[in-house]
Amino acid sequence: MAVAKQKSAPPNPEKFERLRRDHAVEIAQDYVEAIADLVAETGEARVVDLAKRLGVTHVTVNRTVTRLQKAGFVHSQPYRAIFLTERGKNLAEVCKTRHETVVAFLRSLGIPQRVAEMDAEGIEHHVSADTLSAFKSALRKQK
Repeated sequence: MAVAKQKSAPPNPEKFERLRRDHAVEIAQDYVEAIADLVAETGEARVVDLAKRLGVTHVTVNRTVTRLQKAGFVHSQPYRAIFLTERGKNLAEVCKTRHETVVAFLRSLGIPQRVAEMDAEGIEHHVSADTLSAFKSALRKQK
């Protein structure tokens, strides 16, 4: 009995370009949120603190901060603290609000806090505006 050969999907480089772009946005969001949290907690965000919080190396933090500076989200000087620009503060606030909404929605479903926090880290970057709006609406109806 012969097995039919399946055709492989044609190459789709646009899919991978979008995936890389989306991943870069996720990283930027995680960094600005972490920087905002550190500044609120300690008054500054240092490379060593970001590396520890995000579970990455100092080299990774330095490279990412350089990209964030070029994108206008942060400002820093070598061997100094990292601070958010107004653009970075705005992004951090949007990210924090989105994260809190996703966590609250998951908690409303009975998901334990620890699990809701971990799951929200992935969901918050991919949830559409429509879905986020539905989450908020469902939470308002529960009150």
